[in-house]
Amino acid sequence: MANHSFFRVRKYFPQDKNYILYGAQYDLQEELLSNFILCARKYYLDWYNPLGLIDDTVRQVQKYKPSDRDIRTFNDFYQKMSAVYRYYYGSNQLEFLFDGMDHYTKYAKEWEEKFNEWTTDFFQQQHLLKTVLRLTVFSCEGHGRTLAENRLKTFLSHHFDLKFYKYKGIVSNVA
Repeated sequence: MANHSFFRVRKYFPQDKNYILYGAQYDLQEELLSNFILCARKYYLDWYNPLGLIDDTVRQVQKYKPSDRDIRTFNDFYQKMSAVYRYYYGSNQLEFLFDGMDHYTKYAKEWEEKFNEWTTDFFQQQHLLKTVLRLTVFSCEGHGRTLAENRLKTFLSHHFDLKFYKYKGIVSNVA
């Protein structure tokens, strides 16, 4: 299991499943967000340039490599996705593993698979794809950037039919 400051700060029940899962999600954040952004680039080229014609926009999208700043842009989005995963798949009970894998590795693998599955589903929505590209490849600033970031928050809320509260946590919209 990774030894991050998260585990030193939260010493309640170190073997709680959600702490182990959170640690795995934390460790994978940069890699998964980088792949998320590159996936947006791939989907854009598949959707909007199926013939492979090259113009200035396509050249700009093809040349693009995610920077640390771009990855940090999606930290809040990633944290909300992680929280949704823990909301649906988390519990505080560790399960017995008979395949020799430790819990951290198992949860990291399951999270990565679900994140990639969600990414594929998300990019079927063209408005999300355009929003991700607007925040990365096309580097919008100021008011446009704020609107794009708000679109990401709204997208997650509508996609999972959940509301995100700072102090209450995640609450289902279905009453």
